[in-house]
Amino acid sequence: MRLATYRHLGEDRDRVGVLSGGMLHALPEGTQLLDLLGDDGERLAGAARGALDDPREVVDPGAVRLRPPVPVPPSLRDFYAFEQHVSTARRRRGLDMDPDWYRLPVFYFSNPRALTGDGDPVAVPPGCAELDFELEVAAVVGRGGADLDPDQAEARIAGYCVMNDWSARDLQRREMRLSMGPVKGKDFATSLGPVLVTPDELAGRRAGRAYDLTMTARVNGTEYSRASLSDIHWSFGEMLAYASRGTELVPGDVAGSGTCGTGCILELSLVHGGEAYPWLRPGDEVELEVEGLGRLRNRVVEGRPLRPLRPEEGERT
Repeated sequence: MRLATYRHLGEDRDRVGVLSGGMLHALPEGTQLLDLLGDDGERLAGAARGALDDPREVVDPGAVRLRPPVPVPPSLRDFYAFEQHVSTARRRRGLDMDPDWYRLPVFYFSNPRALTGDGDPVAVPPGCAELDFELEVAAVVGRGGADLDPDQAEARIAGYCVMNDWSARDLQRREMRLSMGPVKGKDFATSLGPVLVTPDELAGRRAGRAYDLTMTARVNGTEYSRASLSDIHWSFGEMLAYASRGTELVPGDVAGSGTCGTGCILELSLVHGGEAYPWLRPGDEVELEVEGLGRLRNRVVEGRPLRPLRPEEGERT
């Protein structure tokens, strides 16, 4: 199944539809995708069958505003699961690979209230001069649990979607020197979409620790990145199992894969130079595509000016 959360233009109410034959078949008004999670998938499958058999309305996806499949998830974790990206980014900072990266699928918490969908503008965050995209895949938890093993955790995934973990690299660089994680360098926007694809749709592409799905990124129509989801070092089952240690995953939780190899300007500029891969600017359109999951497009727009907390805030580097 392919499910989308959307709004009719000019409205502020979310609807949920099943994508079939290029059209969205609407579920009953008031239904939220989060409401259909929490069991073994039967509630979601039943609602989808009902929409296809007797749709309340059928709409063209191009005539509505697509929202993140779960617009405000209970939590948003982003992992660090592709070795090529990690090793290249660490080399930029003069660091070798830490042996613990091969033992711990680490993550950080991002902002679940800063999600954007396909076609939404993304504003440059205040004070940022080095805006970057990150090409990722996200898993949405369908059924919760605590202290799961990897097989149990993977069986609880409701579906997958494309994810863009927007990054303010200059803000991030300053903050991480203070040993507190990305903080405002990641707090401003994460794009998810265009639809949620259930695991059964991808079963025939199983490969390695994930799926053999080509991942590409384009900026203003020019291809920047190309990788495969099958290159991932940590499976989604392993990542979610680690996330569930000593705590509980709940339906709707989102887990990002981390950036694939070549999947951001930070990595590309290190290898090929900043002139070949400049930071994003207002007016740039970023298009991320994952085979089988769809395309996620966002245009960068001007953001609000920085308002320093104290006069010296913007003077120190």
